[in-house]
Order: sequence, then C-alpha cells, then structure tokens
Amino acid sequence: MKNTSRKVRMGIDVGGTHTKCVAMDNETHEIIGKKEVKTTHDAPEGVALGVIQSFENCLRENDISPDDVVFVAHSTTQATNAFIEGDVAPVGIIGCAGGGLEGFLAKRQLCLKDVILDEKTGKKIPICNEYIPKKKLCKNSIQEAIKDLASQNSEVIVASMAFGVDCQDEERLIYDEATGLGLPVTMGSDITKLYGLTRRTRTAAINASILPKMVATANATETSVKNAGVKVPLMIMRGDGGVMEISEMRKRPILTALSGPAASVMGSLMYLRASNAIYFEVGGTTTNIGVIKNGRPGVDYANIGGHDTYINSLDVRILGCAGGSMIRINEKEVVDVGPRSAHIAGCDYACFTDPDEIVDPKIELVAPKKGDPDDYVVIRLKNGKGITITNTDAANVLGLIDPKYFAYGNAESARRAMQPVADRLNITVEQLAEQILEKDYEKVSLCINALAEKYHLDHDAMKLVGCGGGAAALVL
Repeated sequence: MKNTSRKVRMGIDVGGTHTKCVAMDNETHEIIGKKEVKTTHDAPEGVALGVIQSFENCLRENDISPDDVVFVAHSTTQATNAFIEGDVAPVGIIGCAGGGLEGFLAKRQLCLKDVILDEKTGKKIPICNEYIPKKKLCKNSIQEAIKDLASQNSEVIVASMAFGVDCQDEERLIYDEATGLGLPVTMGSDITKLYGLTRRTRTAAINASILPKMVATANATETSVKNAGVKVPLMIMRGDGGVMEISEMRKRPILTALSGPAASVMGSLMYLRASNAIYFEVGGTTTNIGVIKNGRPGVDYANIGGHDTYINSLDVRILGCAGGSMIRINEKEVVDVGPRSAHIAGCDYACFTDPDEIVDPKIELVAPKKGDPDDYVVIRLKNGKGITITNTDAANVLGLIDPKYFAYGNAESARRAMQPVADRLNITVEQLAEQILEKDYEKVSLCINALAEKYHLDHDAMKLVGCGGGAAALVL
C-alpha cells in the first residue's frame, strides 16, 4: 500500500548521453526511486522528450503521487554540451553608445569576433555586429539593424549599451523591437551589473547562443511537470550550486551552463564527505572536473571555451572527452578523442555490442554531425550496423574496469572492432587502446595540475573522486 504521508524531492538531469530522474525522501534523504532514458537529441521535441519520459516513468514506477512531491529541480549539461560541440545559434549584436570619445572607444569594444569554442574542431559561436549611435537610436534604425543581422543568418539578438548597467532604456528599446519581430534577445545589463563592456557583451552573446534550445527545453519540462499534476514550481539548478525559478532561466540560461557539474559537487559533498579532492563527473559526452578544498567547492567566474565571463559558478573545467567519446585518426595515429560522443553520433559502443555481430568490420571516417571534422571512426559491420570505438572500449581492452562498474563491457567485442583500426595504424590493439587513453590523460592531467596549483592542494594528500557512468573508464 502506498505511503500517502511521505514528502518527496525530485531531481531531473539531462546529460549528453542519458537523462535521469531521481526521487528522494525529503526527511531521510533516502533514494526512493530512479529512472533513466537515452537523451533524445534527435526527437522533434529535442531533449525535452527524454525529460518527460524519465520524470513520468519515475513517478509511475515508484508509485509516487504528484501530491507527494514538494520540490522539483532540473539540472542539465545541455548548455555545456552545446558549447563543447558547437550546437549554438548564430548571434547578432546591436551595440550602442553616446557620442565623442565614449562612442569611439565603445564602438571598438562592442564589435566582437566569433567566439571560438574549440580550436581543434573549429567549433564557434558565429557573431555579426551592428552599431547605432545613441542619438540615432530609434525604431527604424533598430529594425534596419535587425534586418541586416538576419540577412547574415543571425538567429538571436544581443542588445548592449555602453554603461547600460546604469540605465537600461536603450537596451530595452532594442529588446522590445527584436521581441516584436519574434526574435530571441538578450540584454547585456540583464546578464550582469558589472562594468567591462567587452566582457559583458561577450557573456551576453554566449548566453544568447543557447537561448532558443534552452528555453524550448525549459518550457517543455515545465509543461510536463504541470501535466503530471505536480503543483510545486519547477526550479532550475544554477552553476553556482543554487536554484532559480524557470522564469529567470528563460532570460539567463547561461546560469545553468555548469548546473550538471554543480549537482555532482553537491552530491559529492553530501554522500562522499570529501574534504580535499579533485572530483570528476564523467558522463558519455563530457567530463567535468572541479576541486573541493576544506569541504567547500571552488567558486570563480565561469570560463567557456577559453573565454572569461561574468557568470559566477563553481570552478569546474569541462572537457570534451568522456566515456563515450569517439576517436579521430589519420594514417599514422590517434589524433584526438572527442568531443563528439557515440550516442549523439547514433552509434553503439563496441564493448556493448554482441561479439557475434562484429563480422567483417570495416573502417569509415565520418563527420558525425554537420560541421564536424571528417576523421571520426565508425566501424561498419557486415549487417550494416555502425558502431564506434570509445574510451570505454579502450579501458575494457586493457582490463582496467572492474565488473561492478557501469562502464564494464565485453572486451572481446571491443577488441574485434578495434582490430581494423590497429591494422591500419600498424600497431597492436593494446597499443591502440593505450594511444586512446593517453590522449585523454593529456587533457585530464593538465586540468588536475592547474586546479591543484590554483587552490594549493597537496598532491600527496588530495583524493581523486570519480562519479558518473563513465568514471571507471577515465579515473583509474
């Protein structure tokens, strides 16, 4: 018989590979139930479909009444993954400033170049610029600027005024015109009240680039929660570890950019009791690395794609290498691992494939998504199925994963899939596996050393704490 008196807290997390929902007793913090589904990147509803499925299934399968639910929070790596993989909207900036020297200097500060997210893959936020002197700012000039930006494929608008943190009137005028034309828009002064025109404008542009997708997901998630009969408002996890209402997220989705890692930190502090540690949250698409010192997480302004922002968050480094990261090769060696993951490319991991399926494997070098480099490895099987080689496969081949972990798979399957790649590179399968993990180690070790130096951690005393389904593949 269902316990009708319990109070339940629910959390939903959207990762690059899986979307999870967890229910917890509000008083005892005991896990009541959990449900996960594959993240629905290619569904018409986007990742929101997976959110709805995991949430509704968790309620139903664990006999939780909507009336029991006293809190619902949503964290996501959607924004983080969008930056890692370059799945962002082109941004048009309309800058404005007064006359004289102020206008001369501001015009230069407001004219931004594309925001490079990954130099290796060329992923970037495309940016176009228009400038309107304050004395010429009016409905007609704004509409003309928007028209010019739209002709250059801009899908979202940023309104940024020199000293806009003191008075929002000019930015509000641009906001109203863009909104009236049906375009998503971000005001620089809404993002931060700090001065520093270029950095504030860049932060607003980064925010704008994820605005369409993030708002669509938030709206669908909120609707699913309400349709399920849950009466409490949907809260969104922020990158600094706090929560905000969904109305705030619709303006500033960038605040959620590190919400997935933030949730992992809170879990590490709550359940693992870590006091001085480097923690890893390893999913299928990204690895999030941060620091806990004296029982507290490090906090700093977020750095996205090597660009400083004015967004206060947990000091987490996002790496585009994780359990499901695909490998890239040339004629001689493995050149990189990630950032594209197997799930987003629509491929299964080799080690999670039945070895009897792996017949006559052939190498295909592909660009999994438009704009990707065309040297990612897919293994085409005789039955037509495409699988791929990941960090998890490499770790299984080398016997590094204990059977108790989620990343444990069939080493023979991984070996069969990796053999044609090893043959092309004229090395053994074990050497190929070592090359794959060495590429990851290069990225991870640099990050660990940088964090340890920044927070003055003793290398001999600090712990490495790994969590997430792919942790056993990287944290060894």
